[in-house]
Amino acid sequence: MSLSFDDLVIGGQLRVGTGIVAAIKEGDDKINGSMFSEGPVVFGGPTEFPDNYATLMVGRTRNVDYNDSTGKNDCVPADRSLYVKGNTFIEGDSGTSNALNVTGDVLISGDAEVTGTLKSGFSTWSDSIVATTKLFDIQHPSKDGHRLAHACLEGPEHSVYFRGKVRNRSTIQLPKYWKGLVDYTTITVSLTPIGAHQNVIVKRVDEDKIYLQAQGGMPINCYFHVFGTREDVERLEVEYEGTSVEDSPNKP
Repeated sequence: MSLSFDDLVIGGQLRVGTGIVAAIKEGDDKINGSMFSEGPVVFGGPTEFPDNYATLMVGRTRNVDYNDSTGKNDCVPADRSLYVKGNTFIEGDSGTSNALNVTGDVLISGDAEVTGTLKSGFSTWSDSIVATTKLFDIQHPSKDGHRLAHACLEGPEHSVYFRGKVRNRSTIQLPKYWKGLVDYTTITVSLTPIGAHQNVIVKRVDEDKIYLQAQGGMPINCYFHVFGTREDVERLEVEYEGTSVEDSPNKP
């Protein structure tokens, strides 16, 4: 049996299902305007969800509510399925592997704190990420049915590097964008001769180049690895007094 109403106004509670619900209280202490439903509950279009995916399923508005007098749709669908104004708490359980699963882009306009491991397939962030470890985990490029994981190298500074090979020349040209990014007085260079010992040394470093010299003027053939400390941000304070990351003097 079903009942149909044009409008239904409930001044007390709406209950769908059975059981005592502490959250909305009972009897004389009941919270007027509260609602309980055992679920599943669907909001939005009736065909958005083909099966019972959750207790509460919220889809886009699909209501076509034409006004007979104007011939227009009085219900213009909003751009969002869910809008939360106020704080939100998500407590995960063993139902799925992730407490929160987002398949689209995410915009965070405030601060974000990560107390565990932050994993990302590919992310671009404008500021710093604070985490206990940093890694990527991707589909293996050459082994079917395998994945490939790498972790970031940690160090007591904000630094950048570049690497390459020198052949038949005595200078390493620093990237042009290093000016204003790297304090050239902090640059360190690792050299690995190729094919034969050449006694290659670093003669000097300036803002544009690294000058090399080999024994007896013999042709230089080597790999190089160059590190430099960034000068566009504050130096990292490696050890500080505190009990959590909130006490850190290091800011993005």
